[in-house]
Amino acid sequence: MADELNNTSRRAFLKGGAAAVVGTAAGAASAGTPDPLITEVQDWASFTGEGVDETPYGLPIEFESDVVRRNVPWLTADPISSINFTPIHALDGTITPQGCAFERHHSGAIELKKDDYRLMINGLVDQPLVFTYEDLERFPRENHVYFCECAANTGMEWAGAQLNGVQFTHGMIHNMEYSGISLRALLNEAGLGAAGDLADKWVYVEGADASSNGRSIPMEKALDDVLVAFKANGEALRKEHGYPVRLVVPGWEGNMWIKWLRRIEVTDAAVESREETSKYTDVMEDGTARKWTWEMDAKSVITSPSPQMPIKHGHGPLVISGLAWSGHGRITRVDVSKDGGKSWETARLGTTQGDSKALTRFYLDTDWQGEDWLLQARAMDETGYVQPTKDQLREVRGENSIYHNNCIQTWYLNAKGEAENVEVS
Repeated sequence: MADELNNTSRRAFLKGGAAAVVGTAAGAASAGTPDPLITEVQDWASFTGEGVDETPYGLPIEFESDVVRRNVPWLTADPISSINFTPIHALDGTITPQGCAFERHHSGAIELKKDDYRLMINGLVDQPLVFTYEDLERFPRENHVYFCECAANTGMEWAGAQLNGVQFTHGMIHNMEYSGISLRALLNEAGLGAAGDLADKWVYVEGADASSNGRSIPMEKALDDVLVAFKANGEALRKEHGYPVRLVVPGWEGNMWIKWLRRIEVTDAAVESREETSKYTDVMEDGTARKWTWEMDAKSVITSPSPQMPIKHGHGPLVISGLAWSGHGRITRVDVSKDGGKSWETARLGTTQGDSKALTRFYLDTDWQGEDWLLQARAMDETGYVQPTKDQLREVRGENSIYHNNCIQTWYLNAKGEAENVEVS
């Protein structure tokens, strides 16, 4: 019945027969009052605009200049080893433009020309090989849409609500269409006969930057869906995203998506490098740590309304929107709560791009009359996994962790339409 009433309200609103509603809800001119933006010729219709040769590379219009990556100065000691955040509050759909996709560096973004690029495959292979960039372009190409999430996304929230804005609580994520070649194809080119039984073999991958950021990947994953990518959203990778070549490890933590990829070594054991021992391990409540946590569990967040996206149009029809994702597979359902998890409504899932480990947009078409809400989203994936509450995570992990916080997020929405990061218990 509630859905039927909401749909009826929207039909009336959209038919334009309720001009008074428009005036009351959105502050527009009431029926019969001339609107100068309609009745008078405006400047943009009186003069010619810019020529096509004045913007050789397209940039956002100045009215969207606030849709940019931002950082939090106190999170890292040095900008070179730092992170910024995707403005997911201001985006819709699922694809993240490269220019505002978050970046994370351990020793700064480097400039590496295609002509100087080399990729080595060595270790337990039949024939060690070195590829140039042009060599890679000759392999059969694939295109896939995947999300990349930093393991520390939402990491500041373990001990309590810290950052007021979804860009900062959940913005260490982006979702792009990657073009490249399967890692499997390159490994097969080098030959895996020398490795023997592949069941217990690994690949060690490292970048060309000063930190190298080396990580070990089980052979099963390497031969599955890992991609050696050189394009994102149809264009060359950006410098900060690993130009000219990066690794894409679908569904797994972003630290394993090695940028400026330079070497792939087939090994008979995990290398256990600095990035997989001293960091990127999950501290548990009893002080021990999980040695390997690769996959990103199902997660969701409401992006609008949220602290950076207050309700501005007043009372009436409202679209609640957000994102959901899982490293285990496709999102099958997202529920939304307005009362802090006491009751739930099933959201409408937007069109996906076809790949299972990609962001899914969800919408709940509803009505808001100035009530105080405690907004939450809860995602479920195709494995049956249900996104947990923060209390459920803390029962196992405590409050001293950093990584893999996929808890349900709560926004408190007040009568003014403003939202704030809070916790409920």
